Amino acid sequence: MKRVIIVEDETAAAVNLKSMLATVVGDVEVVALLESVEESVEFFRGGVDADVVFMDIHLADGDSFRIFRSVDINIPIIFTTAYDQYALEAFKVNSIDYLLKPFKEEDLRRAIDKLARLTNSERKVQRESVDKMIAEVQSESLQTMLVRYKDKIIPVSMDDVAFFYTYAERVTLTTLSGESYPVDKTLEALSQQLSESKFFRANRQFIVSRRAVKDIAVWFGSRLALNLTIETPERIIISKARVPEFKQWLQSVHHS
Repeated sequence: MKRVIIVEDETAAAVNLKSMLATVVGDVEVVALLESVEESVEFFRGGVDADVVFMDIHLADGDSFRIFRSVDINIPIIFTTAYDQYALEAFKVNSIDYLLKPFKEEDLRRAIDKLARLTNSERKVQRESVDKMIAEVQSESLQTMLVRYKDKIIPVSMDDVAFFYTYAERVTLTTLSGESYPVDKTLEALSQQLSESKFFRANRQFIVSRRAVKDIAVWFGSRLALNLTIETPERIIISKARVPEFKQWLQSVHHS
């Protein structure tokens, strides 16, 4: 194993991994050091030859699983992650190689040795396992979303979400208890993934949860103004054209 690609947005972690690889493997060429989903997609689209990819799950512009939606990567992958029970369970179920940060030289050596022993057919099976796991994680994300909080990644149940809000191309998730976290999805993408019975796209700025709706006021021009159980960054107005759809949604969910 001589040629490696590192997908990692933390400089210290990348430097540490390169140092460990030099110790464990010896003469290693780092073909590329990629720091984001966008950069990785661009790189892998160009076609590349390497022996292994070390890929951090959580990158600055989203989770690395998004890379696989845009490109096929036929190089063996060893995922790296800080403690993240959500993803680790998926790895274990599908027998995917991963390194749990902070990992030691013996952990790296074990993963590399395992990779070296894989036959071509076993590598193909592992690639199919990665595809399967990503599909599972993505479908699971309809129920749970991973968000960054300080130096941690935490799962937030969609049952605990009050609303999603976008401003200046940034999306935040706010829980029923008032905690806010940045989200790496657009409201358009969220609209397609969230339960239609639990969430409603109120306007261009908000997706609201039925659990958070406190009351509704009639607003100017036959529009509606929503009041939620917690404070919102701005008033939530539902246009006249969307009022019938909103009323139907609210009635159906409250009687379901």
